[in-house]
Amino acid sequence: MNESRYRSDASSGAVYGLGLIGAAIWFISTATSVWMGVLGFLKAIVWPVFLVYEAFKYLAGQA
Repeated sequence: MNESRYRSDASSGAVYGLGLIGAAIWFISTATSVWMGVLGFLKAIVWPVFLVYEAFKYLAGQA
């Protein structure tokens, strides 16, 4: 029987979790309405997408 072994690294989850909390606080605190706060929370969930996009844009020289 072939058993797969996985090694999980909890530090990446901790970084994402702290980033989620920080992004949620930032987006919600700058919201001008309740719906913008809801949108801010949704943005906070996918904050790595924004980070990678801006990093690639900067590296491509389009900043």
